[in-house]
Amino acid sequence: MNKADIESALREVEDENMGTDLMSAGLVKDISIEGERVSVSLVLGYPAAGYFDELKKMVREKLSSLDGVGEVEVEVSSQIKSHAVQQNLKPLAGIKNIIAVASGKGGVGKSTTAVNLALALKAEGASVGILDADIYGPSIPRMLGCKGQPDSSDGKSLEPMMGHGIQSMSIGYLVEEDTPMIWRGPMVTQALEQLLNDTNWKDVDYMIVDLPPGTGDTQLTLAQKIPVSGAIIVTTPQEIALLDARKGLKMFEKVEVPVLGIVENMSIHICSECGNTEYIFGKDGGVRLAEEHGVDFLGALPLDIRIREQADSGNPTVSAMQDSKISEIYRSIARKTAAKLATKAKDHSAAFPSIVIQNN
Repeated sequence: MNKADIESALREVEDENMGTDLMSAGLVKDISIEGERVSVSLVLGYPAAGYFDELKKMVREKLSSLDGVGEVEVEVSSQIKSHAVQQNLKPLAGIKNIIAVASGKGGVGKSTTAVNLALALKAEGASVGILDADIYGPSIPRMLGCKGQPDSSDGKSLEPMMGHGIQSMSIGYLVEEDTPMIWRGPMVTQALEQLLNDTNWKDVDYMIVDLPPGTGDTQLTLAQKIPVSGAIIVTTPQEIALLDARKGLKMFEKVEVPVLGIVENMSIHICSECGNTEYIFGKDGGVRLAEEHGVDFLGALPLDIRIREQADSGNPTVSAMQDSKISEIYRSIARKTAAKLATKAKDHSAAFPSIVIQNN
C-alpha cells in the first residue's frame, strides 16, 4: 500500500455536489501514510457543513477496504474563493461572489427561494448577504423579519440590516411598506447600484441578489455594471412559467453570465389530510428546461403551505424547520449551486499589484 494506491482509491469516491471524483476535482490536498495509518485532508471550494460527515464516511469505507490499511483519518474543510465575473468588471470589496436569482415570470416563488438559499448557504458555513433588487416590490425585509432603518455612521454609506445571521439591504428598509415606488427606469437602476455599492458589506462569501421578474432595466444593469459570478433560474413546472424562464436563461447567456442551474419550485403537492400526491403545475418541466440548455438541475421544491406561511411571518423555512426534509432540499440546492460555482474560473485580480506611474 502506497500513495498511488490511496490516490487510485480516491478516484472511486465521487463528490455528489460537484459530480466528479475527489482527485479529478482537486479536493485532495494532502495524503499521509504512517505504517497502517492513513490521513487524508480534503479542502472543498464551497461550503458543505451538512455534507462533511457523509464525505468522511465514504472516504473511510473506501480506504479501509485496501490491503495494509488499518486506521483512516479524514479531515474535511471548505475554502471559498472569489470567482471570475464579466470581463470588464472586478469583484466588489467585501464581497467574494455575487449570485443572481432570477425568473422570467412573477409568482413562481423566486424571492422565497432566494431567502432560503441565502439561509441554506449560511447553514453550510458561508458568510452570506442578500440584496433585494426588486425596487418596485421589495419583499426581503418582511421575509427576514427585519424592521426599522439601516444605520449610517458617516451619512454616506449604510450598515446592512441583520436577519437570521445574514446581511441584507433593500429599498424596503428606506420607505414605508405600503409606499409605492413610482420611478422611471434610470432612477430604479441608480437606486440598485447605490444599495449595493453604498452598503458596508462585511466579508461576504456569497451575495444573493433577488431580481425582479422579467428581463428589463434591472437585469440589464446587473449584467453591465455589477460583477456577477453566476445566476440561478427559478421556475415552476408549468409551461407558461417555462416559456418566460427560457427568456431569462437566454438573457444571461447573451450577457455572458454563467447559469449555475435551474430550481423547480412548487414541483409537487402532498395533501396534508390524505397524503395524495398531485403535480398541480405539471411534471419535470424544470428538468426538461435544464436538459434543453445544458445546465444543471439543482433541485425541486414542494408546494407546501408552511414555506409560504414561514416566509410571510419573517421566519423562513431553513431557519424555522432546520431539520426538516424541506430545509435539507434547500441546503442540497445551496451546496450544488456553490459547488457549480467552484468549478468556474477564479478571480486572480488581487494577485497582481496595481501599477501607478508618477511624474517626479
